[in-house]
Parts: sequence; structure tokens; C-alpha cells
Amino acid sequence: MGSGAFPPLGFGDVTTNELSTAMRRALKRADDGKTLDPAEVEVLLTASGTALTALMATAARVRDQGLADAGRPGIITYSKKVFIPLTRLCQDRCHYCTFATTPGRVHAPYLSPDEVLEIARQGAALGCKEALFTLGDAPEKRWDAARVWLEEAGYDSTLDYVRAMSIRVLEETGLLPHLNPGVMSWQDLQRLKPVAPSMGMMLETTSRRLFEEKGQPHYGSPDKDPAIRLRVLEDAGRSNVPFTTGLLIGIGENLTERSESIFALRKIARQYNGIQEVIIQGFRVKPDTAMRNDADVPLDEWLAAIAATRIVLGPRVRVQAPPNLVDLAECRALLDAGVDDFGGVSPLTPDHVNPERPWPQIDDLAKVTADAGFVLRERLTAHPEYLREPWLDPRLISHVEALIDPETGLANEDAKPVGLPWQEPDGGWDSVGRTDLHTAIDTEGRRTETRSDFDAAYGDWDVIREDVAARRAAGTSLPLTAGRDAAASATESGSGDASPPPHHSSAPIRIDADVKAALAAAADNPAGLSDAQALTLMTVTGPALDHLAKIADDLRKEVVGDDVTYVVNRNINFTNVCYTGCRFCAFAQRRTDADAYSLSMDEVAQRAEEAWVIGASEVCMQGGIHPDLPGTAYADLVRAIKDRVPQMHVHAYSPMEIVNGSVRTGLSIEEFLISVKDAGLDSIPGTAAEILDDDVRWILTKGKLPTASWIEVISTAHKVGLPSSSTMMYGHVDEPRHWVQHLRTIAEVQDQTGGFTEFVLLPFIHQNSPIYLAGVARPGPTYDENRAVHAMSRIMLHGRIDNIQCSWVKLGVDGCVAVLNGGVNDIGGTLMEETISRMAGSKHGSRKSIEELTAMATAAGRPARQRTTTYGEVPVRSNTLLELA
Repeated sequence: MGSGAFPPLGFGDVTTNELSTAMRRALKRADDGKTLDPAEVEVLLTASGTALTALMATAARVRDQGLADAGRPGIITYSKKVFIPLTRLCQDRCHYCTFATTPGRVHAPYLSPDEVLEIARQGAALGCKEALFTLGDAPEKRWDAARVWLEEAGYDSTLDYVRAMSIRVLEETGLLPHLNPGVMSWQDLQRLKPVAPSMGMMLETTSRRLFEEKGQPHYGSPDKDPAIRLRVLEDAGRSNVPFTTGLLIGIGENLTERSESIFALRKIARQYNGIQEVIIQGFRVKPDTAMRNDADVPLDEWLAAIAATRIVLGPRVRVQAPPNLVDLAECRALLDAGVDDFGGVSPLTPDHVNPERPWPQIDDLAKVTADAGFVLRERLTAHPEYLREPWLDPRLISHVEALIDPETGLANEDAKPVGLPWQEPDGGWDSVGRTDLHTAIDTEGRRTETRSDFDAAYGDWDVIREDVAARRAAGTSLPLTAGRDAAASATESGSGDASPPPHHSSAPIRIDADVKAALAAAADNPAGLSDAQALTLMTVTGPALDHLAKIADDLRKEVVGDDVTYVVNRNINFTNVCYTGCRFCAFAQRRTDADAYSLSMDEVAQRAEEAWVIGASEVCMQGGIHPDLPGTAYADLVRAIKDRVPQMHVHAYSPMEIVNGSVRTGLSIEEFLISVKDAGLDSIPGTAAEILDDDVRWILTKGKLPTASWIEVISTAHKVGLPSSSTMMYGHVDEPRHWVQHLRTIAEVQDQTGGFTEFVLLPFIHQNSPIYLAGVARPGPTYDENRAVHAMSRIMLHGRIDNIQCSWVKLGVDGCVAVLNGGVNDIGGTLMEETISRMAGSKHGSRKSIEELTAMATAAGRPARQRTTTYGEVPVRSNTLLELA
């Protein structure tokens, strides 16, 4: 909240004796719309009496502002739903829970499909629109009965069964699933998003004490680790999954821990905009639990937590409190505390988590709401702002449209759910949009500087800046200069440009002892450098850098000789429509943006044939994660090329695309890779690596796959016989130590699989990159850094990866010549069309002829030689035009 966001509230009726100085100050700052810190919120959490009244009044005004901003002033929402307790078995042992039980106390480990559908059908008949899947967390990890049931039913995991039942509910009843399956991985979220408009998981608390100390409520419950649960919330935001979360108040957390939990939710909500609602739930004692002798959280304490949360989260996030946990008359107090949503209310099924507390009648709840001056309206499982791209998967659009009021985005209360097919989009599509971008980028340039949703697609830039600043202050990560303000100094130092630094460089002549020792080690045992030695060499300049480059170049000559190799290829980017939210990417567009396009399969095949005719041996094909792209499209595109040009080597699909195809087809990663290999795929690019360090990745990109998933995809590709390149994009929000560790990771994968054909260095192109335009990243690596990184790649990967490639698109001719004299043996390909770097602002063109590539090698004093994708000899062909103008 900004200063002065709300009108002032008078404290004339509150005396000094009634309020402590700290409380008065915190209330005043909250009332003035000031940003509160955790200590002030800790004070507010103790509010009672007149202080609580004042706190709630401020919270209510924040709520009212949020409803007005959302275009629905005075509207309090709820969702009419049925609860489907898919399994009551759970691997956790929470001390307050009566929902989780043991196999001997249930008739079966899981509800059968018939039981699931019967509940859903009854709910649809009563006008419900949401099916809330409530279940224990990964019970197969604890209970043999759950493992056996899943195996006999043909499911690999509980989450596989959740997915299958969600599809059945969509197709046979029309209810919209909301999934609460507990802890999910990034890949789980990708797999479940197409079958549910929203998901959820309570954070409950960030207190590690309650998790780690014996006797505390989360002790012995592996999935209640706060770090794991926060990671799920972050992954959901990265994956554009509308997510419900919340806190459980009064389970033993102290006020500091409670305040910290609220701020943890605030950070994630701001960073990804994916938390659609936060539930503040008061603890209620239940018999037959380890906490049966504890006390219910007092109402005033609960109300203070609701109000404080509302103020901290601000007007955008919906705040919910379950109306069945208080008497009907006390629901008015929930509204007074800033609640704007009552959550799910069921006319059919009990609250399986709090079965002793029946749901209020909707008419009675509507009357309480009206008495408070509001109107109660039914919503769908996701709030209105989340029922569109990129939050809503295209496969759910028809199901949502059948139930939504198009004017408000809330529920059409007269609509009756009817089962509708859930299916992949069909495999055919036409060329649309700016399909000439591959040539027009060189003649006309971009039509817009940024994509149209720049302020929303990447999360909250202010939070990202704050995160980067905190890391710099702690000395844990990231360069000290970033954004446009660094451009002037970058120009002087060579940053963001492949040109040599000025001759008046003040690089020291003398090489200190540590550098000398590291250089000696590199020459004597290149792959055996310690991390400290490698880091020392990554940062050398002047004569030391020259010495490093010579060591690398001697190794190059020893391993692969003097030939500078290249491949005659064509890049085909079949679509640039993408909602992943990579903050470095200037290529991705919304489908309605002026520069957006998609190519038909026929157009892709035609471009491949054109490339073959003029001598290409490879097409390198990648595209954005288009929401309408069917999972089968990846194999279909390969077949289309192979049908047209059977001998063309198809080098296609980044690990991110492979995960997307796996999710959309329902195949495992291995099964999907086998399917595209069977279609004719020959190898894959090891792109989407950027920096293989998640701390860097989650600043650099909002939604791309984590490091572990990248390694899994690449390793699996190698296992099924698909070789790959490997890459590193550097010079943005990273540091030299990240480069060292990235190279270590690449080396470890190669040691295990042997499947990398080359290592490709990709300097960050900053000019049009969103993360640079937002002032977060620096303007690319310096000239010296480019030389050092290429040399160190040769040295650290010695004996593992023979081919080190530079990018002429990013470095230009002079930059490539410099690194060809420092360990590099390959200059990539002719490309024919290079749109990604050009959209980012590269000035070095989008194609090179064979003559131009040969001239580059000649400038380095070396011969040039054409190669295949996998560095073999190119067969002699006739009827080709090798002069690639």
C-alpha cells in the first residue's frame, strides 16, 4: 500500500492508557497506508478491544478498495462445491488432524471412480460448480495398502489418480475440479494444470520449530517442512497456476512466527501474482488427537490475524475465512475484519477437515452479508482475474464458459453443470501473425519494444528488484551493477559488447602467485582444477588472460586440431507465442501482440525443404510454449519434415518443450522422448539451461523448468539414444562462481551419460531483454569475460566434451575470432534465420553464408570445415546451391 491510500481513521475515542505506544504507532501507520514491517505486524496481532476495532476498520477499507479495483465493489464471494475425499490416508502425522486415518478404519484406501462420480453427480444436481478434491499427502509413501491399491488400479501415484478422476469429473459431470493434494513438484503442477482451473495447499506456518521439535504439531510430518511448502507456492506461481493457500492460527506458533508467515505469503503473492486467495483459519480442538487438550484460538486473536493479513497483503489478494468455524452471527465479524470471500460452501457434503462444524445455509449467509452492507455472489473455483490466459489452460475453456457469467467473471448462478469432453486441441493449425518475422527482423525490426503484458507476465518487478538487492547486500549472489544505469560504465569496460577494451586498459602487468598457481594447474591437469582455482581463472585479465587463452588453445589443438567447424543449417522457430515468463527473453509474445506468429506444419516442412535444396544438413527447430499447441504436435512437426526431406537431420526441442510435450500427452519424459525419436527426431538442443543454479534461475525466469528437471530430461534423452548439445547463457544476474558450478554440472552429466556433442556459450543480449529493461540485469558480459568463459569451458570440460562452440550471432565476427584463439573450435551454423537473438537486440544479423563463416576462420588463422550435427563428415551431395546469400 502506498502512503495515503485510504482516508484517515480517528483515534479520538482511544486513550493513551488503552493502547501502548507501539500499538498506537502501528495502528496509525496501517491507517495511513504505510508499509508495515514484521515487528509492527507482530504488535497488531495482539490487538483487542478498541485497538482491534480500529485494526479491523482499516482492514475493511483495504478490502473495499480491492473489490472496487477488481470492478465488483460490495461483492462478497463463495463457491458452491462438493468435497470429494479421494483418500483419507496420509504420510503425515499432524497432531491436530482428524481427517487422516489408517487403512483399517476406511473401507478402501481410495474412493473408487464410481464413488467419486456419484458425489460429483449429486453435487451437480444441487447446482454445485466446483469439485474440491481433498486428500491426504502421498499416502503411498507410508502405507502399503495405498501402494497396492494404486498398482492394482493401474496408477503410478496418488497424483496420477487425482488427474484421472479430475478428467472423469469434467467429462461426466461438468464440475470444475479444485485440487488439494498436498505437496507437488514443479512437474506435478505442469501435469495437473490442464485438468483443474485452480489448486491449493495451506502453508499453515513457516515455523521450523513446530516442524523440527519433538512434541510439536508438525513433528514427524515430512511434507509440513515450511521450506518445501513455500517451494510449492513458488512453483505454482512460476507455473501460472491459480493457487489457494493460507495459515492455521493457534497451533502453537508464537506471534513472531505468525507475522513471519504472513510476510512469507506476501512476498510470494507479489512475486508471482499467483496466490488468488489466502485462508486465515482458526484452530479448533478435536477429540482423539494429540492436541485434544489445547484450546480453540480465541475469536479476537483470529480476527486480529485476519485483519493484519488483509493489511499486509493489500487490496489485490482475496482473503478468506471459513464461515462454518464460527456461529452465524459471528460471520459478521469476519466481514468486519476484511474478509471478502467465504470459500467453499457445500449443500451436500460436510467439511471433511472440520466435520463437527456444519456449513451455514447459503440463504442465511447471504442475509448476514446483506446486513453488513454487501451482496453475496457465487464464484467459480478460480477468481475472475484467473479465468483467462495464462492462468487457465485452453482445455478447460469450454468447461468454464459453460458456467461463467461473462460480464462479471463470477458464476452464472442459473447454469447447471453438464459433462463436456476434455481433450487435446486438434493437431492442425494455420500460419498466423507476423510469419515473415525471420526476414523482417533485419529490415523492419520489432514493432513493439516489449510484449504487451510486460508489467504482468514476469511477476512483480519491484519484488524482483528487492530480492536482487537483498542478495547483493548479503554478498550471496549477483553482480553489483544492473539495468540501464549500468550502460554507460558498460560501454567503457566493453560490457555488453564483444569488442576489445580500449588499449589504455589498466590491467596489471605482474601476475600474482595465486593466478600463477592456477594457470600452472590448468596447464598440468585441466579437468582437475579446484573450484577456487577455476574461480580465480574466470576473473583474470591482461597478461594472465592471454596466458589462459593460450593454455585453452593448446588443448583445443591437441584434441580437435586446427579446423574451425560449422554446420549448414536452418533455424525454424515455429511459434513465438509463449506464457512461460522468462524474464530474459525478448522473443516470446502474447498471441495478440504485433510481433506474434505461428507457422503451420506445411510451412515448417516447406522451410526445411528450402534449406535442404541449398545445402543444409540440419534444421534446428524450437518454439514457444503456446497454450494451444497439442502435445502430439512435436512428433507431427518432425514427421512433416521427414516426410518432405527424409535425410534432413532434425535437431529439435529444448528440455522445456519436452516437459511440455510429456505433460500434454500424458506420457512420461522417457516415453515422450521415445515417441518423438520414433517420429524421426535425431538430436535435441541443450538449451533452456541458462545457468544451472536455481537461485539464479528463479530471478532470470519466472516459469522455466528447475535445474533438476533439466538434468532429468537431458539424461533421459541420452539414455534413449538422442544426443544433445549443452549450453550456458551468462552475463545477466549471475557471477563467475555460477559459471564454475554450471560447468561442473555439465561435466557430471557427461560423465554419467556421454551424450553431449558440444558445449555452446551464449552471452546475454540485453538491449530488448525484459529483465534488463526493468533494471535488474546488467548489460551482458565484458570482452574479457567472454574470453575467459570460453577458455575455461575448454579447460574444465577437457576429456569430456571435445567441441566448444561460440555464437557469432551474439559475439559478432571480432568476438568469435578472439575466442577462436582461446580454445574454441566451432562457430555454429549458417542459421539462415535467427530471430531469437535479433529480437533481443543482437546487431550481428540472422544468417551467415559459408563464405562468411570461412572468412571468420581465416581471420583466426585457421582452415574451415563443414560438419554434420554430430561432428561427422558431410556426405557429398549434388543438386545443391551452397552459396547461401
